[in-house]
Amino acid sequence: MAISDTDISSALSAYLDHYPDEAALLTEPMHLLSQGGDFASRWNFRMHVTVGALLVRGNEILLVEHLAYGIPLQPGGHLEPIDTTLIDAAVRELTEETGIDPAEVVPASQTPVYIEYGRVPARPQKGEPEHHHLDIGYAFVTEADMGLIQESEVTGAAWYPLDEAERLVGHRIARAVPARIG
Repeated sequence: MAISDTDISSALSAYLDHYPDEAALLTEPMHLLSQGGDFASRWNFRMHVTVGALLVRGNEILLVEHLAYGIPLQPGGHLEPIDTTLIDAAVRELTEETGIDPAEVVPASQTPVYIEYGRVPARPQKGEPEHHHLDIGYAFVTEADMGLIQESEVTGAAWYPLDEAERLVGHRIARAVPARIG
């Protein structure tokens, strides 16, 4: 069964139980979700959900060079109709983009470690107007290395020290480490 708005709302609620100080930042997506509207579909331009994966190996985190944005980011992307859970969708995106064996990836928590709501500029070449993403990220641990990258979406991938990754990507990186421990 595909991911529903109820699944998305449940993940958001579980996240806010852990990080209640972020409720004000997520007021708009909470309001949209309460109205319903198939937010798992990338063609919902009021808002749609994307997923991200913070993969930690020792004191490093895996980042990809995102083709569309030209910057280092955590692996992630849009939901697909075949996805049945948000966390599995994050693993799918991680393995697609980095070639890492999904059997070598262990969730650090079943609760998202970050949720960010943000504007995405229009991409006329893809038929996408300006819209909003609700990016739901999970933390994972591994001892494995990556395989072949998905060159249609990323230009490279590398392991970064956690402090450098946080400088490049932002505060969400810091959440990967406590999730790994707890």
